[in-house]
Amino acid sequence: MKIVVAGTDEVGRGALAGPVVAAAVILENNINGLDDSKKLSEKKRTNFSNSILENSIYAFGSASNDEIDNINILNASLLAMKRAILNLSVKPDLVLVDGIHKPDLDIKMESIIGGDALIKEISAASIIAKVYRDNLMIEYDKSYPLYGFKNHKGYGTKQHLDLIKINGASSIHRKSFKGVK
Repeated sequence: MKIVVAGTDEVGRGALAGPVVAAAVILENNINGLDDSKKLSEKKRTNFSNSILENSIYAFGSASNDEIDNINILNASLLAMKRAILNLSVKPDLVLVDGIHKPDLDIKMESIIGGDALIKEISAASIIAKVYRDNLMIEYDKSYPLYGFKNHKGYGTKQHLDLIKINGASSIHRKSFKGVK
């Protein structure tokens, strides 16, 4: 019997606004060339994301900026991963987690430092989570046009920090983060 392996990773930990988003992926077909989402161009990420969505069982989970402010970014990241894993339509036998921390679930898990560059299931989760969150921040830009979210996706760029100084924090900013407080 083949064991069902899922990979999970989160994106948006260092952002000043928006949720932290995680994905969990069970690859049904091999996809060559997967890598850590941060090492891929936006075009490659989008192309890979489309392939992953067509060739896998996947789910997303997130934790809001308010949850991040209440329980801290590490716990919010683990919560987002837990939600993504629980949202999968197939229960995995093993979950491979990027990093050193694992979400609290009654499923066999292994944490792998740098797993997003080493393990194809984690790479796939990294990629679809990044594309999903980037698209979410582009949507937020329409509701919060004063912050330039479509440009920096909520990260602490000079432009973003300057706009927070001018406009104050929006309702999707992480109030506990330096640069927003």
